[in-house]
Order: sequence, then structure tokens, then C-alpha cells
Amino acid sequence: MTASQRRSDDVASMMEAPVDRVVQVHGLPADALAITMARSRGELPAPVLLRLAHAATPAGFVSQVLDDLESAAIGLFPAWLPGADHVHTPAGAGLIAVRAIATVHAAKHGYSGPFLSDLAAAALGGQAAVRRRHAPEYRAAGLVRVIGEGLGHHRLVLIVDIPDGLDHGSEQVIAAGCAWLADHGRFGVWLAGAPLRTVDWFTSVSLAVPGSTEVAVPPLRAPVVGSPHPRSAAEAALEEELASQEWAFGRRWNQTYQSHVLRNPVRLDLIWPEERCVVEIDGPEHCEPVKFDADRRRDVQLQLDGYAVLRFTNARVRHDIQGVVAQIGQFLKKQRESEKGKQWPTTT
Repeated sequence: MTASQRRSDDVASMMEAPVDRVVQVHGLPADALAITMARSRGELPAPVLLRLAHAATPAGFVSQVLDDLESAAIGLFPAWLPGADHVHTPAGAGLIAVRAIATVHAAKHGYSGPFLSDLAAAALGGQAAVRRRHAPEYRAAGLVRVIGEGLGHHRLVLIVDIPDGLDHGSEQVIAAGCAWLADHGRFGVWLAGAPLRTVDWFTSVSLAVPGSTEVAVPPLRAPVVGSPHPRSAAEAALEEELASQEWAFGRRWNQTYQSHVLRNPVRLDLIWPEERCVVEIDGPEHCEPVKFDADRRRDVQLQLDGYAVLRFTNARVRHDIQGVVAQIGQFLKKQRESEKGKQWPTTT
């Protein structure tokens, strides 16, 4: 059987799985499932891969997932808002313009106008995220449509990577939260990874993909779950290099940080929480005066909170990744030796 025939069979088997409810998927890891869907050339819904964080209640689980989806939607801007690609910063009339574009788009396509306007403003970088101003059901329905449009798909499937060893309570929280998301967001939630042992009321589907799962464009991952930004080649390259370094443990990608309850939360590209080290990877937009000033004000606040901030440009990562990695490693080694008195592997 040729690779093309295997891909066709893979897609055909997945097209039979429901995309409007929670489904337990057996026989295929979450990564392979997401990659196979991503390379289907639009025949399957767009996959968004989520790795779970702990939540004590179904409401907490839903809140975490919606925050992750919101981060993914903001990362896809302006792909989901036609006409906004010429608005680059919140300076001047930028916020007014992007809100007006979002309001018109919402009226034409059946979105909640205030939700889409707030999301566009947040994506432009001028205001806080929308999570505190809109009910979860509005966010769920709106975010899934926005992400689908940003990826060029009409349908979306959230792939949840279930870890091993969950207790009964955790499984019940995940089950209830996923059921709520499927009902209110009107999208599929496919549970991959370890099976839920105490939950037996979801549809169960067995999939087996014999072919290679190599793909040029990886599936979208919600950035908050600890992965490089799906649209950043520099972050992906840095992660690939760090993954081979023994000393690089403890890193977390694209985490939300809030210095104080009265301050707006910010997104950190890469952080080592224990060593209080933040690494930022800057694209060319960070040279614009408004963004440059915002970056420096954020750096000062992080430093006041006890974090070191290491900034590198995309170009530096692309052309001198070994130097970037060496400097990060040098800082982490000094932090660990001074704070814990332990010996760590030498960086190169």
C-alpha cells in the first residue's frame, strides 16, 4: 500500500467518528491523531491539541480550556477578522478601527458583537483578555468559530491528551467539563491517551493508523499548555534545541503571568519558574515604538517581581541558536548553583 493510499484510509476512518460530542478514541496517541487530522487537507475538522492542567471542579476545567482556546484565537489574529490585517498596533486609532471592523463582521456573520470586539482588541495588544467580561457559553461558541475561521475550517475538534493515573474525582471533572464544552461550544471533543476508567457514557471509537505521521505543518496547540506558539518558527527551533539539553528541564512555554490582581495578565514566551528566568523571543513588530515601550515596562515589572528577563530576536535564534542556548544555560546553571548549591550538567 502506498503512502497516499494509507493517508486516504486514515482520513476515511476518522471521518466516521462523531464531531459533535465527546468521544473516547482508542488505539492512537493524541499527537498522531492530531497530526493525521492536520494533514487531511480540509477533509477533517481542524484539530486543536490540549494537554491537561489540574482542575478541582468542572467549572475550573472549562475555564482553563476556554483560556487556552482564547490564547490560540489571539495567536491566529487577524486571520479570522477580514480587513484587520492593516491594523498593526493599538496606538492612535488602532483600537477604534479594529473594534469597528469586528462589530461589522459580527453583525454580518452572527457573532456576539461585544465578544468579537473585545477579542479583536485583546489580540491587537491594547486591552486585557475577554475572559472576565463574557459568560463561558458565549466564549465557548465564539472561540470555536473564530479558531475555525482562522484555520480555514468550518468545524473544530478539541483533542484532549488524557494522562495516566488519574483518580476517580479527576476523571469525573474532565468528563463533566468536556460534556459542557461539547454542548455549549457545538464542537467535538476527542479524548485520546489513557482511557477514562470510571466513565462509560461517552461514544467509544477505535482508530489505527498504519502509515507515517510526518507532517510539514503541525496541528494547532493551545499555547498555554506548554508548547511553542504554533505560528512561531523561532520558538519551535529553540524548543527543538532545548529538548536535547539535559539542563533545560523545568521550562514552560507560553504561560500567563499576573503580577498583581489589579494588573492585566501577560503572556510569557518561555519561563523557568523555579529559577525565575523569563525568555522572550521577539519578532520585528517588537521594534515598533508602542510595542517596544510596552515590552520594557513589562520587563521592569518582572524584574521588580524577582525575574530575570532574557530577550532574543527571531533573527538571533535563527542564525545563532547555539549562542542563544548557551546563554540561557549559563544563566540557569548560575541560578541553580547559587540558590540550591547543587551541581548541574555543564552547558555547551
